[in-house]
Amino acid sequence: MSVELSPRNERFLLLTLAGIQFSHVLDFMIMMPLGPILMAAFAIDTHEFGLLVASYSFSAAASGVLAATFVDRFERKRLLLVVVGLFALATLACAIAPGYASLLVARGLAGTFGGIMGALIHTMIGDAIPFSRRARASGIVASAFSISTIAGVPLSLWLANHLGWHAPFVLVAALSLICIGVGLRYLPELRQHLHGEQRAHLLSDTFGVLADGNHLRALLFSALIIFSGFTVIPYITVFAVNNVGIAQSEIPFVYLVGGFATFISARLIGRWADRHGKAEVYRRVALLALLPLLALTHAGPLPLWGWLICSTSFFVLVSGRMIPAMAIIASAAQARLRGTFMSLNGTVQSLAMGLATTLGGFLIGTGADGRIVGYPLVGYVAVVANLAAIWWAGRIVMHGRTEAKP
Repeated sequence: MSVELSPRNERFLLLTLAGIQFSHVLDFMIMMPLGPILMAAFAIDTHEFGLLVASYSFSAAASGVLAATFVDRFERKRLLLVVVGLFALATLACAIAPGYASLLVARGLAGTFGGIMGALIHTMIGDAIPFSRRARASGIVASAFSISTIAGVPLSLWLANHLGWHAPFVLVAALSLICIGVGLRYLPELRQHLHGEQRAHLLSDTFGVLADGNHLRALLFSALIIFSGFTVIPYITVFAVNNVGIAQSEIPFVYLVGGFATFISARLIGRWADRHGKAEVYRRVALLALLPLLALTHAGPLPLWGWLICSTSFFVLVSGRMIPAMAIIASAAQARLRGTFMSLNGTVQSLAMGLATTLGGFLIGTGADGRIVGYPLVGYVAVVANLAAIWWAGRIVMHGRTEAKP
């Protein structure tokens, strides 16, 4: 059952969650456009850079397993704000890291708390928003991705270019502290999940999630979607600069255009999914996403406008799949186990993200001329995983379909 919120309070809830998601997404996303800067600053190759990105994901995966033992035992708002505070401290540690090894450790700590944050955000959407509006709500929160690419990434790159690579992490830490203040004011307490039967032991909820075949199907679906994107995503900027011929100074513009497009498309896709069916819309968007997956990974030298067509369609369609997909995944959970399920989902997504990033780092390399080699192979791997997710989506049962539309 969803908690009853007035339209005004529901809007404040979603905007606050979107703000927290913005900090989380920006912290993760900024690593990709910072790739050429960090590789030069630390004299590292694509494999080591891939490990730097993957450390966040693997730590988030581990924290999701830990969170699954306690997340449904606490009131949602209080737990989320505590985790946001710890995330801010970890991100600040990234900013003051003196070298590659210390940054690697700090990224792992940020991933630990960022993974829990992401799971809690989608758990609160599932708890508070009725099924009939859940994809639309996911679209609003997903707009944090768009805003981070429109404003966050260009601003972070400007700070990195003028103040050093440390500056974007200071920005994320400051934004996270602001989110805590906003959350104290606007997030409702969500404790209906605490009214069920007493759990027998710490792992009883985890076992309950894993004993449900529908949960397992949803988790595999989630892993396939993430894997299909993150074999490609971490290396887009490095490929654009080294192979396509896009100047480092033009990268903020690439993210600005892509983010603006997804800001518009995310909410449209959410409304479309609520109106025409979440699984059906997911399949259509995911099939369309095959085109930019292949085009972007096979691109040769292009003018900026040509690359913008490839990258913007990639942002819109590859990220757009996640809006109906997350509504499907959240709706697959039993309500009393949703927090545990979403924590485990966060673990699965982070593990898939880390494995995809690591695999991508090993499949691609740097040639003698400085160009990236092996990226087309990465694109083929992404296409296969995406097709498998499309086929698998029809096997998931969504709870709450009988809720009336407002």
